[in-house]
Amino acid sequence: MSKKFPFGVATGNLVKEIFEYAKENVFSIPAVNVIGSNTMNTVMETAAEVNSPVIIQLSNGGAIFNAGKGLSNEKQKAAIQGSIACAMHIHELASYYKTTVILHTDHCSKPFLPWIDGLIEANEKYYKRFGKTLFSSHMLDLSQESLKENINICEQYFYRMNKSKITLEIELGVTGGEEDGIDNSNIENNKLYTQPEEVAYAYERLIKISDNFIIAASFGNVHGVYKPGNVILRPEILKNTQKYIQKKFHTNEKPISLVFHGGSGSTEKEIQKAISFGVVKMNVDTDLQYAFTCGIRDYMNINKEYLKKQIGNPKGKHIPNKKYYDPRIWLREGEKSFKKILKKYFEFMNNINTL
Repeated sequence: MSKKFPFGVATGNLVKEIFEYAKENVFSIPAVNVIGSNTMNTVMETAAEVNSPVIIQLSNGGAIFNAGKGLSNEKQKAAIQGSIACAMHIHELASYYKTTVILHTDHCSKPFLPWIDGLIEANEKYYKRFGKTLFSSHMLDLSQESLKENINICEQYFYRMNKSKITLEIELGVTGGEEDGIDNSNIENNKLYTQPEEVAYAYERLIKISDNFIIAASFGNVHGVYKPGNVILRPEILKNTQKYIQKKFHTNEKPISLVFHGGSGSTEKEIQKAISFGVVKMNVDTDLQYAFTCGIRDYMNINKEYLKKQIGNPKGKHIPNKKYYDPRIWLREGEKSFKKILKKYFEFMNNINTL
């Protein structure tokens, strides 16, 4: 047992408890996109070292990659199986790493809904057998649809998900940039800023089903990293939204658990301000992709003379180079670089020793 929450994959009402605890103590939880065991394991290793909860999440493309790019994704089968394989891996190892993990799937737009259909079915089977779900939560990103259709579809899924106590994340407004083949690079500027009335509309509909939901409300968020000035974040939108809902529905302070998408490249000040307004989950992907690549790149540059052939290097023409080109060596360098940057984000989010 950890001091506050059990080690392993958090499911059911425990997910909301963790988010509420984060909100009360003004910290956020990094949500890290993974694509295979290297990144899954490194996220758990990092979270254990900082003694804090973490969110491990799969995009549709990440799930496909985890299953293997050689597999067909007809009817989202590779995405479904890759997600299940990831979940089983983390269920097996999270307790051993001594960390608390919220296991999540990232943006699911309308064309990808069969992916979530398959995972909900897998969750239900697992729940009947073990009394808990494979995944803690799923995100439906129907922000490209009308607000009414967005919430109508979310309601349908939430009714079913709630039977197994799965948390739902929805998106209102649009996260700019491009991710997983969904290109919002040229989206209308006003769609990057969600209005309080839109969040209130979603809140009023979903709260009738359960309070196990979180909302990604856009406040200028963009996937990727861009030069300063290109991305204009307005976190005060989140503050106004919380106050609007509190007043309209007579709730406690900060009634919504909010999500910050497109966190890579954000300043510490921007992150801290968003957290103060109720952001409990912040997605970080692009910076960590680059960090992993940098670790491998630097290793290759330093050891290039040892990687040109299997035998023969500056120390002697008959000396073998296996200990340099063994993938376990250079992949670990990627992991270490990834971990270094992820630790910085834990610090930015006030999330050190929170367990």
